Amino acid sequence: MTALKGYQRLEALGVWREQPDAQRRNVVVSLGDSTIVIMDMKSRPLTHWAIPAVERANPGVLPALYHPDGDPSETLEIGGDEAVMIEAIEKLRAAINRARPKQGRLRWGLMGTMTALLIGVGTFWLPDALRQHAVEVVPPVKRAEIGLALINRVTRITGPECRDNLGSPALARLGGKLFPTEERRKLMVMSGGPRKAFHLPGGTILLNRSLVENYEDANVLAGFALVEGLRAGNHDPLAEVLAQSSLLAVIQFLTTGSLPNGALDSYAEKILSQSPEIVETQDILALFKEKGVPSTPYARELDPSGSVVGPLIVNDPFADTLPPPLLSDGDWISIQGICQR
Repeated sequence: MTALKGYQRLEALGVWREQPDAQRRNVVVSLGDSTIVIMDMKSRPLTHWAIPAVERANPGVLPALYHPDGDPSETLEIGGDEAVMIEAIEKLRAAINRARPKQGRLRWGLMGTMTALLIGVGTFWLPDALRQHAVEVVPPVKRAEIGLALINRVTRITGPECRDNLGSPALARLGGKLFPTEERRKLMVMSGGPRKAFHLPGGTILLNRSLVENYEDANVLAGFALVEGLRAGNHDPLAEVLAQSSLLAVIQFLTTGSLPNGALDSYAEKILSQSPEIVETQDILALFKEKGVPSTPYARELDPSGSVVGPLIVNDPFADTLPPPLLSDGDWISIQGICQR
């Protein structure tokens, strides 16, 4: 992604329409590390598009008209007076397309493999086998694309991601401290929603704003992030997405690299409505000790009475001596205000 470096944080004006019958809105378009962020005129995020999944509806024509891959109903119009932004988007799209595997060979190989599987295996074994095969062969960039597509679906229920110039870098520093490079996960604070925390393919952990606004330090937020990281490690989130998808959706994913919107919507609704998976207490305590996070604040947020989470309180690795703060006071204050703009 060397081509990205020259265009980080580039911004321009545009016109966005969420769907054909929606009102056109003047927006600010921001080009990030791997996404196009569309914000209202007060810099509040409205949606995110993954650059590898952006299509241009009118190549060579101005104003440039873009839409997410597979969803031409949502559009972004950038005028000819924003030539630098259009040039940057086109350059990045071209660089990403050159880096992708040749689709023809991959598609024919996958189709041949699928045909052999359909002939040689039984009805009951085939769906699970195809899902497992898809999980094993999908590259990291595709996982990230699916994660971004799911974020766009989830934010229709939770509201947009909270971000600002001070809180976002501070949150990134906390994520870097909790999750080292080899297991790096991105932390995002959402403006609402029914879940305290959940994870998506591509390494993103989404956290409810209540975890940053109601506490004097980062221990509760860090606790929920770490436990969600354990859940993601126990069960591949992409495998969970495909488990919710029909066999036809899985076949489409193997042949085209994309999932239908219906499959994404179904999974988004599931993760926001289901109870989180139980994580073993000994695993939580071991990880909290390693990362320097006391377990009592996390336990009290789960159950203020302590009756259900007693082992997490009694066996808190920092019950007697508190570890050093995870963040400076300034960074934590910045994170606490991340949803105020």
